Amino acid sequence: MFSGCFVALVTPFSNGKVDKEGLKSLVEFHIKEGIDGIVPCGTTGESATLSMDEHKEVVELVIEYVGGRIPVIAGAGSNNTLEALELTRFAKKAGASAVLSITPYYNKPTPSGLYEHYRTISSEVDIPIILYNIPSRTGINMSPETIKKISEIENVVGVKEASGDLKQVSEIIRLCGEDFTVLSGDDFIILPLMAVGGKGVISATANVAPRDMTNMIKEFNKGNISEARRLHYKLLPLCKAMFIETNPGPVKAALSMMGKISEEIRLPLVKVREDTREKIKKALIEYGLI
Repeated sequence: MFSGCFVALVTPFSNGKVDKEGLKSLVEFHIKEGIDGIVPCGTTGESATLSMDEHKEVVELVIEYVGGRIPVIAGAGSNNTLEALELTRFAKKAGASAVLSITPYYNKPTPSGLYEHYRTISSEVDIPIILYNIPSRTGINMSPETIKKISEIENVVGVKEASGDLKQVSEIIRLCGEDFTVLSGDDFIILPLMAVGGKGVISATANVAPRDMTNMIKEFNKGNISEARRLHYKLLPLCKAMFIETNPGPVKAALSMMGKISEEIRLPLVKVREDTREKIKKALIEYGLI
């Protein structure tokens, strides 16, 4: 149902508030560069430090700015099932194409708890749900067997798989079948993931290089493997630079250097260190972005 390159959009801030003009400018930039879809209010969008009102505002604004030109997959996860349900209802009402729903963090639910969490959301809101498995952030890894069971719930159409484990990705696709969408949550293994049956990526690095990231996937799908591989290796140093420190610190620093938005980020995250900043600048210069 969803394939290609989806940008995990940053949330720009100005003086502590959501920068609406900056957000609009980013949306237009990505559409112009040919991105396949936009994902507001995910990890890269600093959803953990957005208030409920801000979260809803960003989702609503992005949908408004996109104006139906490309899909919007709204971040709508929480470690509180009722809160996740509220965000999912809002995304549906606002006109999102789907929601990205992270596994509940901190609580460390059992497989049965995960199943009931997603079953409850699906039973209440008729919108496509993409699971989000990112063990490094949540403290739990959703096993392929658990994903298989959850995939049988109506409305659950795919997973953003950010374990970084291609063996796990292969097992998910084997168990769930190719009609179940697996998107990479790790910018370093997009091409290998697609080689085993993945459909694309929800990418942080696409914030700064949307065209090449999108074209890598398009070239692979056209069978131009050598060109896709060339873009993979071209993007690799940039991907490395975007994760020197905790995401989205490096991405926001890069976008600031590119003149797109302010570098402002919310506590407990802080702006990147000066030595990191120099490495990011070097990567951007070498890539031709500044």
